[in-house]
Amino acid sequence: MKRLTRTFFIILLGCCLPTVALAHKVTIFAYIEGNTVYSESYFSDGKPAIASTVTVADDQGKELLRGTTDANGHYNFPLPAKTDLHLTLDASMGHKATFILKMED
Repeated sequence: MKRLTRTFFIILLGCCLPTVALAHKVTIFAYIEGNTVYSESYFSDGKPAIASTVTVADDQGKELLRGTTDANGHYNFPLPAKTDLHLTLDASMGHKATFILKMED
């Protein structure tokens, strides 16, 4: 009986771990309207990534600007250069995501 209980616990734990791991995945998405870049950052459960750092770099990795997401997980800024932009979100505790905004799009 003790062995059956331990086996059941291990199976139950194994089923729950992937769900817990996915709950903390973070995503950043960006698009351009006019001369403004709009970005949205959120966790896999739909909650916004609040007060998270967004770093914007060019194709060579040179940092162009840095800012913080608002209460909705948004960070908007004037288009800093007419080149592909690499947006990196740091939502703390190891939660990071990158989005490449292609100029031809």
